[in-house]
Amino acid sequence: MTTRIHPLADVQTQHIGSNTRIWQFCVVLTGAKIGANCNICAQVLIENDVVIGNNVTIKSGVQLWDGLRVEDNVFIGPNVTFTNDLFPRSKVYPENFLHTIVKTGASIGANATILPGVTVAENAMVGAGAVVTRSVPPNAIVVGNPARIVGYTNTKPEEITQQQLSKYDRKPPYFDETAVARVTVHKFPVIPDIRGSLTVGEFERHIPFTPKRYFMVFDVPSKETRGEHAHRICHQFLICVHGSCAVLADDGVTRTEVLLDSPDKGIYLPPMVWGVQYKYSDDAMLLVFASHHYDAADYIRNYSEFLEAVK
Repeated sequence: MTTRIHPLADVQTQHIGSNTRIWQFCVVLTGAKIGANCNICAQVLIENDVVIGNNVTIKSGVQLWDGLRVEDNVFIGPNVTFTNDLFPRSKVYPENFLHTIVKTGASIGANATILPGVTVAENAMVGAGAVVTRSVPPNAIVVGNPARIVGYTNTKPEEITQQQLSKYDRKPPYFDETAVARVTVHKFPVIPDIRGSLTVGEFERHIPFTPKRYFMVFDVPSKETRGEHAHRICHQFLICVHGSCAVLADDGVTRTEVLLDSPDKGIYLPPMVWGVQYKYSDDAMLLVFASHHYDAADYIRNYSEFLEAVK
């Protein structure tokens, strides 16, 4: 099919892919580039320095200002507000507008506001009315003002019950498998006592390696995320010794989420698994054992690089 432009639209650019539809009362300036099979609904403004990929849907009432880059398969809901200047003044223009990037597969809900210079990463989802003040990680779901992460797409929380894990108090195995291959949830024995309870774990028995390093994470604001990386060779074991937090594990194909909410439960993250910790309670204290000494070269901190590596 050829491009279809409504006669009541003002479209000045020649850079439009096949099978793209632009509806009435849209204004598209000369320098804009629009890919194939897009649907630009009524009353959308697109400025010059804007690049839009293929299979993009832009609903009514959206303005796309200079500096915006929209990749393939993106959904932008009604009345989403983009910005490109942190300190706007009438008739005062910056030398260069900040670039805002919406990555492949992302969705932005109605009436959301996106501040300039941020990236909404691959397959992320921005809730309706959210105010995005900083970049959104891949697959994250963000809501609120300011936007905070409340979940990850295509992720089902593991339903690990106390009854399922009680078997570990008696005999091996000391873990339960999760939806992500090689990622396991472990239960430690608990010895209650009127003087105070005790929980204990043995390395290479309850915990599948002998650590060379540990670190603790605490005083984390509830809106913050930690981790967001994978290791090439280092193994990690996480225990929330106080309070609670959620751990996301992602092997590049499957994602799962485990709630650590007691000091007798831990999660094993092997190498080449993307890990994120979030939903920290105010009193959370996370203990992490690592199989290797710190080595910056062992970290993969970019999710796209991680996906390439696991292939």
